[in-house]
Amino acid sequence: MQTTSSRRAAVLGKPIAHSLSPVIHRAGFAAASLTGWTYEAIECAEAELPGLVAGFGPEWAGLSLTMPLKEAALKLATSATPAAIAAGVANTLVRQPDGAWHADNTDIPGMVRVLREAGIGTSTGRHAVKEAPPRVTVLGGGGTARAALAAAAELGAEVVTVVTRRPEARAELEPVAGALGLKLEGADWAGAPAAFDAEAVISTVPKGAADHLAGEVTWRPGTVLFDALYDPWPTPLAASAAAAGLAVVSGLDLLLAQALSQFEQFTGVEAPEEAMRSALDEAARHRAG
Repeated sequence: MQTTSSRRAAVLGKPIAHSLSPVIHRAGFAAASLTGWTYEAIECAEAELPGLVAGFGPEWAGLSLTMPLKEAALKLATSATPAAIAAGVANTLVRQPDGAWHADNTDIPGMVRVLREAGIGTSTGRHAVKEAPPRVTVLGGGGTARAALAAAAELGAEVVTVVTRRPEARAELEPVAGALGLKLEGADWAGAPAAFDAEAVISTVPKGAADHLAGEVTWRPGTVLFDALYDPWPTPLAASAAAAGLAVVSGLDLLLAQALSQFEQFTGVEAPEEAMRSALDEAARHRAG
């Protein structure tokens, strides 16, 4: 398929200069011969989002949202997917024919995909689980943690342990867990190592916050670690898990997985996964070097 019509998309957030999303999407446009499409990175604070988006013309097809815009994006949208509504956050806005914006959270299926490929959960979701539900631990209480709860539910979990530095952050996740049919168990930061006795540990905390745990955790054989960070990589926690022989999933894996769905929603074209993956891998190697 080829098109020369001018269409625009972008990733919005603050800070945003580090984002590799433009690399992924531009590679997809090139591989799919979408010659009229552009994708850029725009620095935008939460308070600036409504005004910025209101000024976008009809050529704008879609937006990728990162921190701190995921809750604001959901509020701005006219409609949203059930998953985004349940999680209370969106990372994707898609322009509708009438000019309105539809919100989605592609982090959720992205997490499901990468964790399932690492061996977690069932292929049919939580309502048809035949084996024991996976035990899942989530580190952090922000927007990515909300998506992690939704992914855990999709993977068949019934109980999720959430480890946060602030009790209030954990309390804010209770409505999300309730909407997803999950039971939430809380642990404070001092008790984090004990919470690693799980099939999957999903770390959504900022860079450096979990580094000390690398020397405190006794890894359970078979645990999968998903660390949402990717710069720098590996994190001390990821290196510790890898040294113990465990499967480790990175933020780069999620970045690609969630971008594939965004690309298809923006363009209506099947995402050229291999080209997008190759471009991301090359950019990550260049950054690391």
